[in-house]
Amino acid sequence: MSSTSYSRVQKLFLKYQHVFVFAAPIIFIVGVVLAAPTPSDAGTEYWLEYWWLFPAFLTGATIVNTVGISGSAIFVPFLIFIYPLFAQPLDPATIVKVGLISEAFGLSSSSVAFIQYGLVDRRLALTLVGGSIPFVVGGALLSFIIPEPVFHALLAIALLAAAYLLFKTNLDHSGDSEGATADGGTTASNLPNDSGKLGPAGVRTDDEGTVTRVDRGGDDYSYTRGGYLRRATNYSIGGTFQGLAGFGIGELGLISMLGTKVPVRIAIGTNHIVVALTAILASLVHVFGGGLVGGHSLSLASTPWNMVVFTVPATVTGGQIAPYVSNALSTRTIKRFVAGLFGIISIALFLMAAGLG
Repeated sequence: MSSTSYSRVQKLFLKYQHVFVFAAPIIFIVGVVLAAPTPSDAGTEYWLEYWWLFPAFLTGATIVNTVGISGSAIFVPFLIFIYPLFAQPLDPATIVKVGLISEAFGLSSSSVAFIQYGLVDRRLALTLVGGSIPFVVGGALLSFIIPEPVFHALLAIALLAAAYLLFKTNLDHSGDSEGATADGGTTASNLPNDSGKLGPAGVRTDDEGTVTRVDRGGDDYSYTRGGYLRRATNYSIGGTFQGLAGFGIGELGLISMLGTKVPVRIAIGTNHIVVALTAILASLVHVFGGGLVGGHSLSLASTPWNMVVFTVPATVTGGQIAPYVSNALSTRTIKRFVAGLFGIISIALFLMAAGLG
């Protein structure tokens, strides 16, 4: 396929991304209903049993995609504490699996929206994903063999770290896109403008490694991709927790990108790609990898399909709503709410790990 044809296909996909994004969960649900291994007596009552998960996961997906963190940071605690009030408790591995499958769809939806807007550094994202793969796989395999109290304790530690980092990090978008013109560098006349992208969008990297990026709104950003070693450390730790508990790489990764002077909007957009791809990888390991480490095997038949048929479309919808919520509400307010929630949940998890919950 020529570069012109590829550009035309890319532009067409981005222009109609809502159609493609919402077609994905429909195809998934149809495939699950028709082909997934389910109980022999599965009927309408089986498939509608967990309808109430849709509004819960829709709310959670909207919150996490607005802030730019992993969906399972909300979904896993919800399944541990709230879900048992309405249904039978789930074992830790199944909780993580449901959270990861749902997160993978939600973040993929949100990622496409960020790509469409021109806020994703794909070269940086692919480098971070490649370096995180062994840690994500290792953490996912570890989840099959660690005791439940240890799982709860590690989850609490991850949430406390995420809460602290969220409190410390400035995620406000104001002043984020002052651009090179405001800094006395390039001018509007020589900013990149790629014909294959929607709106006045484009990206250019000069000989010194400085990236100049313009989003669909015409805002421009200037930064470098330096600081790979610092980011590699954070993404390796975060990747282990991503595989183990379903989140961690988003929170630690976002902090590391901001610490290496990547503009906040670019950091959030790029981070969505990293979290989405590692969530998909971790989901596959959680579904198929139990037997590799001598742990219990999670076959396709053990997946609660009547849950994910509601959680997947909910997270996809939340991923599309998030950009509008981000513009309407203060990101700082949402960030503080999520950080406070993480703190409360982590205390409860520590009590459960100690046998007091």
